[in-house]
Amino acid sequence: MGKKKQPIYKVVAADSRSPRDGKFIEAIGLYNPKTEPATVEIKETRAMYWLNVGAQPTLTVKNLLSQKGILLKRQLIKKGLKEEEIAAKLEEWAKLKEANLAAKLKKKLETKKSKKALAKEKSQSASEA
Repeated sequence: MGKKKQPIYKVVAADSRSPRDGKFIEAIGLYNPKTEPATVEIKETRAMYWLNVGAQPTLTVKNLLSQKGILLKRQLIKKGLKEEEIAAKLEEWAKLKEANLAAKLKKKLETKKSKKALAKEKSQSASEA
């Protein structure tokens, strides 16, 4: 999917015997790595269904499912927790993830500012010499 230099990927459930780009059973989502941050749209109920019937996600899809919290939810369900406890843990996880993202963005801005200041300092010292 997508265009040249603009990839968009389908997340699919496929039979392991079919070719890589061949027939698939069901499309369960989309992944667009070009947006900032990357867009991941996955039908949670269908992903849970396929995981429960024995689907083995690839490493990339496993990372995407983990990013959306689907694997965490599945793990909590397997432990036998109640709906309220699962919702609370997922909410706590989402807050933690959001805080980590904010910290990364702050650090990125700080490094940009320090690089600009360093470049400015170098240009001033070069003009003085």
